[in-house]
Amino acid sequence: MGGMKTLLAIAFLALPAVCLGSFIPNYDMQINENYVEDTTPWEEIAVTLPAYPKDGNLVPFDVSSATGNKFMIDAASITVGKDDVVRYTVVIESPRGARTINYEGMRCETMERKIYAFGQTDGKWAENKRAAWEGVKLRTLLSYHKPLYEDIFCNVGIPVRSAEEAMRKLKQPGKEHY
Repeated sequence: MGGMKTLLAIAFLALPAVCLGSFIPNYDMQINENYVEDTTPWEEIAVTLPAYPKDGNLVPFDVSSATGNKFMIDAASITVGKDDVVRYTVVIESPRGARTINYEGMRCETMERKIYAFGQTDGKWAENKRAAWEGVKLRTLLSYHKPLYEDIFCNVGIPVRSAEEAMRKLKQPGKEHY
């Protein structure tokens, strides 16, 4: 009798899969003759450093209430390259006024970021000799890359189309402004 209950249970559990199978489209039969897969490997374009950021161009963005730092993007520095990398200058200011300034890039497709250069106190850039693509950490509250990736520069792995679109998203109502 126990075997019969097991058999009925298996049949009952398998029934939805059998019924749903008739509703799943057969993609093998739907061939698009016009589709051509791009097999060209991704290549980064040459990067030119922007002008050093000016205070009047800085637009704040919210990272987390867990930090007292202010986070700002230099609006004049935002670009979207032909390589689909969103490049920008970020300025991080501590509660005491100390600043960290980086020129960075973000690859939405691969969820990576790269620091190209560091701002110096003399108003000039110092090239990052160890610049390399690194993963964006989305699980930490203090990562400023998290809101840039999730809310401003990327949409489910797709970069914004232009600097203007990034600025609209950066200045959306409800964003914290300092």
